[in-house]
Amino acid sequence: MSTQVLTRPAPWRVFFIGGLISYRALFNWLRPAIYIPTMFGSPAFQIIFFAYVGRFSGLRDDSFFVVGNAVQACSMASIYGMTMTIANERYFGTLSPLLASPASRIALFLGRAAPLIANGLLVSVFGFVLGAVLLDFDVTWGAIPGLAAVLLITVLSCTAFGMTLGTVGLRARDVFFISNLMYFLMLLLCGVNIPLEVLPGWMRGIGEMLPLTHGIAAARVVADSGSMAGIGRDLSMEAAIGLGYAIIGYGLFRYFEREGRRTGSLHNF
Repeated sequence: MSTQVLTRPAPWRVFFIGGLISYRALFNWLRPAIYIPTMFGSPAFQIIFFAYVGRFSGLRDDSFFVVGNAVQACSMASIYGMTMTIANERYFGTLSPLLASPASRIALFLGRAAPLIANGLLVSVFGFVLGAVLLDFDVTWGAIPGLAAVLLITVLSCTAFGMTLGTVGLRARDVFFISNLMYFLMLLLCGVNIPLEVLPGWMRGIGEMLPLTHGIAAARVVADSGSMAGIGRDLSMEAAIGLGYAIIGYGLFRYFEREGRRTGSLHNF
């Protein structure tokens, strides 16, 4: 009689191979005919629409709306994507086997987040290029490294926020309503198209605690000045907000996992 010992897989295999397989399996709609209109078509029309609204209203110039909406475009991939990545494990019935595995939970999370981070960066870069080609938006070559740093931190922050929403989806009945609600609230509260100074104080306070707000503010400074001078506070705040949501999301996941094991309710996830 022989016994098999269940060994923990190497974290790097969980990160790279597990993340890639999960991304392909859970996002089975990733075909060019669907991916391109979803990830590029929607942000393109959004950027053009708000830029022309700004022109006719005289509120701000094209640069204000291009930067705000190009940075915000990353949230479609990072927030929706990360929410679906976690919540769909429950929807497709793969969560219980996943939690039964001895794999590193941090490697599981990071592996699933990495493709979404790359996707978010790609969509935001597309938004900036579109603004430079079709609208009155110019950026110097010297500003590109600064914009890249701002985009990376902002995408990481939005992905962490999506992880928190997805973890809530382990218990909530309709997490996609929550993610849709937060996505459109961020359009209003994070200074994407409406200057923060014209918002009521309580709305501005909520926006200060969400991803995107400080990243968009920093990106506008870099796009206007061509340097990273004066954006240290906004970058630090964006990174701190992202780290906070990552801790909350991971902590909730481990709590729900322990409660599921204690009560024997994993099958109800």
